[in-house]
Amino acid sequence: MLKSTLLKSVSTAALLLASLSAFATPFTQAPLPYAANALEPVIDAKTMEIHHGRHHLAYVNNLNAQVENFPKLAELSLEQMMQQMSSFNAAVRNNGGGHYNHQLFWQLMAPVGQGGAPSVALTAAIERDFGSLDAMKTAFNQAAASRFGSGWAWVIVNKDGKLQVTSTANQDNPLMDVVEERGAPILALDVWEHAYYLAYQNRRGDYSQAWWQLVNWHKVNQLFEQASTK
Repeated sequence: MLKSTLLKSVSTAALLLASLSAFATPFTQAPLPYAANALEPVIDAKTMEIHHGRHHLAYVNNLNAQVENFPKLAELSLEQMMQQMSSFNAAVRNNGGGHYNHQLFWQLMAPVGQGGAPSVALTAAIERDFGSLDAMKTAFNQAAASRFGSGWAWVIVNKDGKLQVTSTANQDNPLMDVVEERGAPILALDVWEHAYYLAYQNRRGDYSQAWWQLVNWHKVNQLFEQASTK
C-alpha cells in the first residue's frame, strides 16, 4: 500500500511538473516550411540556418522567459499579444514581435518559381491603390531601403480597407497598438542585416529587389482575403 501511495505521489508530481513546464513555455518555433537551401540563390542556406535556428529561436526562448513576469501571455495568441503590446514591457515587445514577424516571414516565401501570382482580387486592389504591381514593388523597396537601422517593410490592409506600404523599426509590426500605422500585414520583408548580410553585405537594395522572386503569393492571397472579410 505504501508503495502504491508513493507511486501515485510521484506520478502526481510528474504531471504537475509537466503542466508547469508547458505553462512556462507556451510559445514554440515551427520548422521551416522548406529546406534551408530551398530559397537559393536568392537567400543562401547558411543565412537561413542562422536566421531561423539562432535568431528566431532566441526570440521564442526570450518570450517564454517573460511568461513568469506576465502570466497572461500564456493565454494569448501572438496576434492578441500584438494588439495589447502597450500592456507589456520592452522584452515582450522585442521578442514577441520577433517571434510573430519571423513566423510570418517564413510562410511568405517559397522556392523560386513556386510562389504563384497575385489573385484576381489582390491584383484589382493593387491596381486601385498603387496603379500597378511594379509601382507597389517600388514603394515597398523604397520603404525597405529607407528604414534606418534594423526593421521591416510591410504591405498592410489598413483600417480603410486599402493596401498601404509601411515600415517599422526593430521587431515592431503593424498589428501592435504601439505603432503609428496599423493594419493587417499581408507581406513582410526582414531588413535586419542578419537576414541578408552573408550574401549581400551592405547592398540591402539588391536583397529587396531579388527577394520578389521568393514571394509566396499563395499565402499573400490568403492573408489578403482574410483581411478583406473582417
